[in-house]
Formats: sequence, C-alpha cells, structure tokens
Amino acid sequence: MAITIYDIAKEAGVSTATVSRVLTNANNVSDSKRRIVEDIIQKYNYKPNVMARRLNDKKTMTIGVLTADIRNPFYASLFIECERRANEKGYSLLLFNSLNINSLEFGHLEKLNEQHVDAVILIGGKVDELLSDMKFASKVNDVMVKTPVVITGKLDGTDCYQVNIDQQQAIDLVLNHLLENGHKRIALLGGNSSVQSTVEKRLRFKQTILRYELEYIDSFVSNESGYQMTDGYEEMNRLFEGGDLPSAVIAINDFAAVGIVKSITEHKMSIPKDVSLVSFDNTFISDMGLVGITSIDYDYPEFGKVLIDSAIRLIENKDVPRKQHILPKLLIRESCSKVLG
Repeated sequence: MAITIYDIAKEAGVSTATVSRVLTNANNVSDSKRRIVEDIIQKYNYKPNVMARRLNDKKTMTIGVLTADIRNPFYASLFIECERRANEKGYSLLLFNSLNINSLEFGHLEKLNEQHVDAVILIGGKVDELLSDMKFASKVNDVMVKTPVVITGKLDGTDCYQVNIDQQQAIDLVLNHLLENGHKRIALLGGNSSVQSTVEKRLRFKQTILRYELEYIDSFVSNESGYQMTDGYEEMNRLFEGGDLPSAVIAINDFAAVGIVKSITEHKMSIPKDVSLVSFDNTFISDMGLVGITSIDYDYPEFGKVLIDSAIRLIENKDVPRKQHILPKLLIRESCSKVLG
C-alpha cells in the first residue's frame, strides 16, 4: 500500500503540516523534527504527487478569512484593517462569516480550501473555545498540509500560528485604573466560561482582587452569560434585584456595556455619578452615547497588519514567530470617576 503524508506524520509524531514544510524545504521546522521526517521519507522512498505540488505552487493572491460574526464591531473593525493591509500587499480577502454558530465553521473551512486560497486566517469562533474541538483541529490539520493557517486564539492538536491579545494585560489596565480611582467593589459582567479569553480575564480579576486584599463577591462576576446587549442588560438587572451594587462595573465587551448602561438608566441612576463603567474592545459603540465609555483598545491597524503580514510570510515560506501578542491600551473617557469619601 502506498504511503501517504498522514502515515509519515503519524510515524514521526508530528503534524501533517510539519511534514509538508519539510517537503517544501520551508525554514520554520526545527532541525530535530526535520531529521526525523527526512529519515522516514527516505525509509519509504516517499515521492509527493508532482501534479499536486505544481497546483500548490500557483498563488491565487487570495487569503481566506473565517470570522465568528461580522455583525460584531470587534470582528468588523479587525477585518477592515486586515483588508486594508492585504490590499497594500497585493492580496484580496475572501470572507466567510459563521454568524456566531461555531458548527458552521466546518463547512466554511472546506469551502475556503476548495477555493485554493493561499492562506487562511481564523478569527474567533472555534479558536476562542476553552476546550478545543479535536474534530475541528483535525480539519484544520488537513488544510495545513498545503495552506498555512493563522489564528487569533488557540487550537490544541495543531501547530497553527497565533496572533493573540494579551488578555492579562488588558484586565490589569482596567483594574489598575479603577483601583487608582478608589474603587473597591468591582463587578465583571458578561461572557461565557467556554471562551478562553473570558476565562483568562475572570481568573486574573479574582487574583488581583484577592492580592489587594479586597472582598471578592461571587455575585459580582457573571457565571454563564454572553456578549450581547441583552446579556449586559440582564446581568446588571440581576445586581439591582439582589440589592448589592458595585461602585464600578467592567463589561466583557462594548455590546454588553450598552446593555449595562440601559439597565442603570432605567433604575434612575447615572454613569459615572452612581456607577462607573469600563469595557473591552473600544469599538465605535464605546463613544457614541451621551457618556463615552472608557474601554480597552487593541490597536486594530496593528492587529490586522500582524495577521496579514504573518500569513504572507508563511505563503512565502519565511520565518514567522509561532506566537505573537497584541498589546492593549486603555482609552479613558467620561464613564469612570473617583470614589468620593
């Protein structure tokens, strides 16, 4: 029976993408892995399909982008910057949107593969999951045999290239700002425990509260919520119903922040006089209300540039760091004030 690239990867204990990079003489493979793979190739006298290799050498000058939900201004802002950078570099983007239904990503990924895009970028959705879907990881590994994949989260079981936000620094910036303004009773509302970035924020939040010897109040941190306006609204209403209010609220994103603002307003209270509010993402939503919301910005132009440049360098078989981080910054507006007294 003819040996395949999958057989070589299994025997070598590496991914099919690593075998593919050895076959194409790419630089981004360690010497030890390269020797193991080359020995197995020689052992079986493996010859890759010449026609497939020739087809793979033809560039379409197109990069596929699979995003969780383009209606979310975070994803929209990042995609725009990716498109701007891709156009500067002579590439076009092919967008697939999963409408926040992660199961759709299997079909979208297959369609991108059929389009013979030169690289794939995965933004949100499956790569945001705390527990990686091994079936999806296997699908991505199949794509990576011929096509490099860059992601904005993590995907265990693959060796995708990652460009991620420094979530710990993001929550640190928010908490430092609130603590410097005298806030000791702080809530963190919105988000879901199945999402890696939310779990990281919640863990860091609890660590910081306890490190400063402040009271950690379970009801001040959402358990199972979400990222929509209704989620922020319902979570803030929950605090009002409980009768124990924080002096400051951290919204998991700008969508949730809008819902929190609505709840506070309906309860005849104001921001920041009665409750201070900070958020993540710094999308256009954060600065369109009567009170501008202090929010964490992710430098979308730089974020998009790093994603596209990484994809293009991989297309050109050039070295790319396995993991890169985008450094957040805090944009201060009117929604947060000092605690008086």
